[in-house]
Amino acid sequence: MRGGMVWHPEEGDQKVNQYLDSTNHAPYAVIASIMLIAICAFTGLVLMGTF
Repeated sequence: MRGGMVWHPEEGDQKVNQYLDSTNHAPYAVIASIMLIAICAFTGLVLMGTF
């Protein structure tokens, strides 16, 4: 028979959570910048192709 499925906090868990909270975030500014550059580049290519 297996043991219980209840999780009990360990000693290092709080430190690991603090590390993940401080580093694990999506880079929204970088994503938005790349999208803006791609749209501008596409628009520029389309404009150059029409003239």
